[in-house]
Amino acid sequence: MTLKAVMFDLGLTLIRTASFPEIYKLILASFDVQVSVNAIVEALKETEKEFDVSTYDENKRQEFWTNYNAALIKKLGVTENVVFLASQIDELWWRFSHVEIFDDVEPTFSELKSRGLKIGLVSNGFQKDLDHVLSELDLKKWFDSVVCIDSCNCAKPNKEIFLYALDRLQTNPNETVFVGNSIEQDYDGALAVGIRPFLIDRENKHSSQYNTISSLTELLKII
Repeated sequence: MTLKAVMFDLGLTLIRTASFPEIYKLILASFDVQVSVNAIVEALKETEKEFDVSTYDENKRQEFWTNYNAALIKKLGVTENVVFLASQIDELWWRFSHVEIFDDVEPTFSELKSRGLKIGLVSNGFQKDLDHVLSELDLKKWFDSVVCIDSCNCAKPNKEIFLYALDRLQTNPNETVFVGNSIEQDYDGALAVGIRPFLIDRENKHSSQYNTISSLTELLKII
């Protein structure tokens, strides 16, 4: 069947930022709280076990992230001004994230549009954050549909978020391809609903068992 749409992941597919541990470290350091990246990595692992982001409710956004960040901060051994610091992490996140768009994004999107294809975004981010990033990078103009966790209260690799995105684009799985950087969330998630997946592998780390591309422009030669 004729290809009608290409869907993309966001982080490390279209944009790059400082890592989550690095962002936490920078924000905490701005309040004279000094912790190591390794300590934050371990605290993140433990905190993720306690909070299910797939059940995130946008109406309780501030409460959710304040509680999440407070739990993480306590695991770092911080005992003073915990709630204040937790709220500031949420407030200052994108100021310290150093977000950048990959150079191959806009040339690829321009060519896809010239071919009459729809472009969708499927992210495990949240609406408030996506609004900020897409606006800052002037990316929103390219998308026919933007789907995130709070669009359907689920996250990749859950089949429902892919099916929801297909419905928004009004395309069938065999009329759509998906590009992302995560094998589990993006590649396997798309494949499970019949969407042809491509793994963006900019550093050539993955085996040939996957449909890999080293740049987004490489996709244009394939589809």
